[in-house]
Amino acid sequence: MIDHILSILIFFPALAAMLGFIIHKDSIRAYGVAVATIEFALSLWLWFAFDSNASGMQFMEQLPLVPAFGINYILGVDGISLFIIILASFFTMIGIASLTDTKNEKNMIVTLLFLQMTMAGVFSALDAIVFYVFWELSLVPMLYIIGAWGGPLRIYASVKFFLYTFAGSLVMLVGMLFMAYLYYQATGAWSFSILEWYRLILPESFQLWLFVAFFIGFAIKVPMFPFHTWLPYAHGQAPTIGSVILAAILLKMGTYAFIRFSLPMFPDASVFFMFPIAVLAIIMVIYTAMVAYAQEDIKQVVAYSSVSHMGIIILGTFALNVEGISGSIFLMIGHGLVSGALFLLVGVIYDRRHTKMMSEFGGLAHVMPRYATIFGLMLMASVGLPLTVNFVGEFLSLLGFYKQSHILTLLAGTAIIVGAIYMLAAYKKMFFGTVTNEKNANLKDVNRRELLALIPLSIITIWLGIYPKPVLDPINNSVESIVQLMHDKSTTSEAKSRIPNLVKNVETAKTSEQGAH
Repeated sequence: MIDHILSILIFFPALAAMLGFIIHKDSIRAYGVAVATIEFALSLWLWFAFDSNASGMQFMEQLPLVPAFGINYILGVDGISLFIIILASFFTMIGIASLTDTKNEKNMIVTLLFLQMTMAGVFSALDAIVFYVFWELSLVPMLYIIGAWGGPLRIYASVKFFLYTFAGSLVMLVGMLFMAYLYYQATGAWSFSILEWYRLILPESFQLWLFVAFFIGFAIKVPMFPFHTWLPYAHGQAPTIGSVILAAILLKMGTYAFIRFSLPMFPDASVFFMFPIAVLAIIMVIYTAMVAYAQEDIKQVVAYSSVSHMGIIILGTFALNVEGISGSIFLMIGHGLVSGALFLLVGVIYDRRHTKMMSEFGGLAHVMPRYATIFGLMLMASVGLPLTVNFVGEFLSLLGFYKQSHILTLLAGTAIIVGAIYMLAAYKKMFFGTVTNEKNANLKDVNRRELLALIPLSIITIWLGIYPKPVLDPINNSVESIVQLMHDKSTTSEAKSRIPNLVKNVETAKTSEQGAH
């Protein structure tokens, strides 16, 4: 069974979703929680069976689909994708368990299970066409979630979300087809295998055009400035569970794809575009932080905050060294945990008051002390307080890019302070002072069902902030192989100098150690 664990993780929720149509509506919640719990248990089994000391792909599966064109069903995981798969199953389980009473609850749960299938597929696919299929399929459940259960502007938000991401994906598909053609020219055989594409050493001119094609698809998904305008609408109109899954998992598809495709396939182009992309990332951090400070809607504050922190992830990714890339992957996990928890917390207060305007609140710490405590913890984690999960990822990401540019890293680090300002200002408006609105005087604190979702998130947020080693070690091992591959494939002197040669560094360290002895 372990040999096919990835296929089970992908297709088990899809099969369960189809069976969900015949489950009685009174039992669908229990059924959805049971399926999602089994899926989460399988993802934990994947972690326990994973060899943390290995850097290559594990649990690989391969099945021919269209052999004449080299299209195969290829799956595999490494330290880069492992924990995002676990995070996806974790939030699906929490999301279904914490669903409040909603219209067409059966349809919502079935849709979430289908979405779980696409997320597992994206992060385990090693064939470009299979990856693309799951990438595109993930749009459909989210389109339905926003359009069917969203706010007043849900149709506009869902259509804008779909059109933006679908258009970018078509450009990415053109890049994939051209990459397969280049592989055919070099070897005489068609292949869409990502691992086989890694072996191609392309001229810098080809790398630049291909990098741009992939960049458009990935940057819209992140979303990077100036492609970010769909996200505030999607978050603002989506139901709570939609915002949670979107922030925790779906945005990570873009940053994950940069590491899986762009960096190892186009190392020279990655170095060429490193500083322009870093500038865009810093604009993301500063601009969206300032926009977040101007918001009156707490959900929009969290939404723009999410975009701001994705800028730090991009900065770490394009540090092009182990510290930066490992930090960006760890920050993907931390950002997923914290932003998902914040959207859940916004959903808690919205369920009670049916408003997200901060002016409607004030003094909630007196009325809902447990809620205020958990919100405060997640807010501190969001701004990167030491001993919380985001601090580790942000520190490593900035440390990695510091090796490339001191000034740009200083700008990014300064912008994080702005994040602390708007988050603390929002917390002050909602929780401090006296209760001035009578509607808030008798609000119920978080109940047992809500605590079952929020307490595990709080524990993991602190645990990984204090002891990140179990997650960081597997990530480091896989990132080291990616960085070494990038260095070996580099064809320009600039790329050779920017991307470290880890083998040489290890040999130098051994020589120094022997000399010391």
